[in-house]
Amino acid sequence: MWITFYHQSKRYRKSLGLDDTKANRKLAETKLIPEIQYKLNTGEFFENDNVKKIPTVDEFFKVSFEIHKNHRRFLTQKNHLYVYKHNIQPYLGNKKLDDIKPSQIATWQNKLLETLSTKSLAMARAVLNVVFNDAIADEIIIRNPLKVIKKPHNVPTREIKPFSQDEIFKLLDNVNEKVRCYFAIGFFTGMRTGEILALKWSDIDYENGIIKVRRARRQGIESEPKTKASIRDVDILDILIPNLKNHLKFKIPESDYLFISHFQKPYNDCMGIFARYWKPLFEKLDIEYRNPYQMRHTFASMMISNGEDILWVSNMLGHTTSAMTLTKYAKYIVNKEKKRGTFLTAS
Repeated sequence: MWITFYHQSKRYRKSLGLDDTKANRKLAETKLIPEIQYKLNTGEFFENDNVKKIPTVDEFFKVSFEIHKNHRRFLTQKNHLYVYKHNIQPYLGNKKLDDIKPSQIATWQNKLLETLSTKSLAMARAVLNVVFNDAIADEIIIRNPLKVIKKPHNVPTREIKPFSQDEIFKLLDNVNEKVRCYFAIGFFTGMRTGEILALKWSDIDYENGIIKVRRARRQGIESEPKTKASIRDVDILDILIPNLKNHLKFKIPESDYLFISHFQKPYNDCMGIFARYWKPLFEKLDIEYRNPYQMRHTFASMMISNGEDILWVSNMLGHTTSAMTLTKYAKYIVNKEKKRGTFLTAS
């Protein structure tokens, strides 16, 4: 149980350290609250520092951010800070944690939705949720106002719009030769764009027919792939070999990386490649534009719809479980040849 009271126009909130039961409420009314009133009148309440100072969201975010720095990936920590500064601090940063009401959360959400996608709002909620939960753990507040206000129901999942085989080969035939292998790897392995960007020549193992996925690059920072399951070996399909062999002409002694910029250094991120080489292709070829992540979806849906084993596809994608793969791509499983229900016979 907690009590809230005002003293000299200042609001205070204090935990009584008791469960909210009928007996404890009676104890609070007959003994604990009168004791607090007496201590307030004599000044003893403040001398003993029994009143906990409630921090603002801004003050406690710094504490929460520090708590998690050793177990979050560097880029995750960086993204949390970015989201807080741009989407939370301007609206809620100066408010005390125990003053934030569900109605303020709802207003904040609606304001963000004027300029942000529902996916971005979900990320902002996740960052703020950590702050509230850490404050509950420190007994600063007793409830999380985010729990009362649900996120919008129309949060869209990223739509899967695979390329056809004709579109794949048309794109590869027309893209600049310097980055053709980048997109071929995307279409024929299902690797994530940042994983492809981080590939080194030593990761290509022709003898065993695999590409070793050991790292990813994003914002100029090299880190481990997204999850533990993402550290994997992907098979080099026969269709990919000519692209890898042809790309050897771009290998330079100064760099271990497959893909380097005109500065003879690895790309900081994929955006330069996409803006310079990917986007212009679609106007030129009159193909419906899709973002480069659809290469990964294309690989998965193409393999599954052509009868490849779901477990193999899952391993290629670096999914934690095959159930994740099934959930995402189940609609592409087709077997028109099989006649269903043949085990049933009339008695």
